Amino acid sequence: MPPQLQSPKRDAPRVLRGELSALSPAVREFVEANVTLCQPDALHICDGSDEENRAILARLEEQGMIKKLRKYHNCWLARTDPRDVARVESRTVIVTRDRHDAVPTPAEGGVSQLGLWMSPEEFDKAVARRFPGCMKGRAMYVIPFSMGPVGSALSKIGVELTDSPYVVASMRVMTRMGKAVLAALGTDDFVRCLHSVGCPLPLQRPLVNNWPCNPEQTLIAHIPERRQIVSFGSGYGGNSLLGKKCFALRIASRLAKEEGWLAEHMLILGVTDPAGQKKYMAAAFPSACGKTNLAMLSPTLPGWKVECVGDDIAWMKFDRQGRLRAINPENGFFGVAPGTSAKTNPNAMATIAKNTIFTNVAETSDGGVRWEGMDEVLPDGVTVTSWKNKPWSPEDGEPCAHPNSRFCTPADQCPIIDPLWESPEGVPIEAIIFGGRRPEGVPLVYEAFSWQHGVFVGAAMRSEATAAAEHKGKEIMHDPFAMRPFFGYNFGHYLSHWLSMAERANVKLPKIFHVNWFRKSPTAGFLWPGFGENIRILDWMFRRLNGETGAMPSAVGYLPCRHSLHLDGLREPVDLEQLFALDRDFWQKEVEEIGKFFTTQVNDDLPDEVARQLELLRQRVNQI
Repeated sequence: MPPQLQSPKRDAPRVLRGELSALSPAVREFVEANVTLCQPDALHICDGSDEENRAILARLEEQGMIKKLRKYHNCWLARTDPRDVARVESRTVIVTRDRHDAVPTPAEGGVSQLGLWMSPEEFDKAVARRFPGCMKGRAMYVIPFSMGPVGSALSKIGVELTDSPYVVASMRVMTRMGKAVLAALGTDDFVRCLHSVGCPLPLQRPLVNNWPCNPEQTLIAHIPERRQIVSFGSGYGGNSLLGKKCFALRIASRLAKEEGWLAEHMLILGVTDPAGQKKYMAAAFPSACGKTNLAMLSPTLPGWKVECVGDDIAWMKFDRQGRLRAINPENGFFGVAPGTSAKTNPNAMATIAKNTIFTNVAETSDGGVRWEGMDEVLPDGVTVTSWKNKPWSPEDGEPCAHPNSRFCTPADQCPIIDPLWESPEGVPIEAIIFGGRRPEGVPLVYEAFSWQHGVFVGAAMRSEATAAAEHKGKEIMHDPFAMRPFFGYNFGHYLSHWLSMAERANVKLPKIFHVNWFRKSPTAGFLWPGFGENIRILDWMFRRLNGETGAMPSAVGYLPCRHSLHLDGLREPVDLEQLFALDRDFWQKEVEEIGKFFTTQVNDDLPDEVARQLELLRQRVNQI
C-alpha cells in the first residue's frame, strides 16, 4: 500500500492495515499529528476482527511478551517488568489552567491526597521531553473504541494511539473496538488518547521479561478541556488501557459534571428474589476489596438470583421518568486474580477459563495458572513458575503471583451476565452501596438516613490500602466514594455535584447503604463469612427498598432490627453483637479522622451540607 502520510522530516510510515483516507477528518488529523511527533515505522488501523486479534496475539507471542497457556482455550500469560506492575498514582496528573479546577487546595500548604495537578506549560514540557521519536522502530496502532454499547446515548467514543500490541489485545477485550465504532463516530466528539511504552528501537537497554516500559519517565496525564489522555512509560493495564480508569473515571467524571450525570467506580448487579421481583444496585468499593466477588455473587439463600451487569465502572443518568439508569461502559473484566477461587467466586473462575489474558500470575508446568487463594491442589509432579519467571515453592516465603496480578476477560463469558447488560437505556438503580476493608469498628451494614447523609457516608469512606496501586502495608486510607485516585476534577465540586441530585425535580433517588464484610474478631478471623452469604445483606436491603422490614436508628445510620436478617442455614453462627457493635471511643476517633481529612484536604471546597452531616454524626456518636 502506498504511503499516505506526509511529514516534512521523515518518510511516512508503512500502513499495515486499514486506510488513513477512510478516517474522519478529525481522527485523521489526530493520527497524523502524533505520527509526526512519535515517528513510528508503521501504522495499523484496528478493525476489531477475529483475524486481526489472532495476528496481534501471534505477534506478541513472537516478541516473547505473552505465552500460550495450553491447559485452556485461547488463554495467554504476560509477565511484566517488576517495575511496572500497578497504577502509578504518584505519576498521574490532571492538567488544567487553574489548579483549583483539578484539586482542592490543602490547608496550610499540605500535599493533596485527592489528585495531582500539572499546569499546561509543565505538561507541554513533559510531552516534549518524552514523545518526540518515542515510537521509532515500532508500529503505531489506531484503536477506535466505544465505552458502552455502540450507539447508546449513555456511551462515549475514544481513539487510542499506542505502540503496544498488548494494549491492542487488551482493549479489544475491555472495550467495543473497531469498524463499528468508526462508523458511529460522525464528528470530532471523541476522547483523544495517546500512549507509548517509551522504548524506541533500537533499545538503549535490555528488556526484562521482554516487557517494554520506561518507569523513570512514566507519566499519565488527563487534559479535560482538550478531552485528551496522554500516557508514557508504562505498559501495565491501569496506566495503558486508556479506556479504563483514565477515560471511564477521570475524564468521564468531568464530562458527567458538565452534562449532569455520574461516572463512578461502581459495580452493577441485578438481584432477583424468590418471588421473581428484580432490583438493580450499584456498589462502590476500593480496588481489590471484593467488587468482582459481589458482582458475580453465588447466593446461598434458596430462590435468590444475582446477575452481573459490571464489576468496576458505572455511568448513571436520570431518564425522563426520573429513574437513575446505569450502564457498564466496559466490555470485559480486568480483575485481581489473587483470592479468586471456586469458593470465593465460582462465576469468575468459569468466566476466565477461555479467551483470557493473564498478567503476572504464576504458571504451572501443565500449562495452567496459579495464584494465592486459588485453593486448588496441584497434581503430583506439577511444578510452579512464579510471576518473576523463576521456579517457585511454598517454602520460598514470597507469593507465586504478584498481589496485583490480573485477568482480562470478556464480560459476555460470565455465566451470570445480566440479560440487559448491554441495554442502550441502561438498568434502573434502586440502591447505592459504599464499602471498604475495615477490620474493626464499622458495622456489617447500615442505611443512610437521607441522600445528603448518604453523600457524606461516601465522602467519609476509609479502607485498608491494597496492592492495586503502589501503596505499601495495611494502613487505613481515606478513599471517598472509592474514587480517591480517580477524580477528574476538584473533589469538593464533585461532592456538590452529588448533592445537587437531590435538588432535581421529579427524580427517584436510590437509597444509600454502607457495608463492611471485613470486620474481624479481636481473637479470631473475620466475623462475617462473606462471599455467597452476602446475599443475606442484599436481601435486607431489598426488603428495605420495598418497605417490608424495619430498621433501628443508630449513630451511623439505620441498622437492621433484631431478627430482620435471614440467618437460617448459616454453616457457623455469627456474633451479631460484635458485627453491629458501635464503640464510642472508636467512632469518636473516626469522626476526628474524617474531620481532619475534610479540613486539611477539602478545606474551603467542602460543601456546607457535608460539614453539617459530620457535625450531626459527632453529636450522635457522643450519645452512644
